[in-house]
Amino acid sequence: MNVLLFLIPIALLLGGMGLLGFFWSLRTRQFEDLEGASYRILFDETENKNQST
Repeated sequence: MNVLLFLIPIALLLGGMGLLGFFWSLRTRQFEDLEGASYRILFDETENKNQST
């Protein structure tokens, strides 16, 4: 039972850190372009450079 005195505050601290990280990612607009990364992995950058020259 004494272990709960340590585990509960640690769990609350880690949960709070996760929540702060989530709010930071929202504030810095990390979720603005959800489809861009999925399109970028499909195309090779060297192909785009060769086509433009």
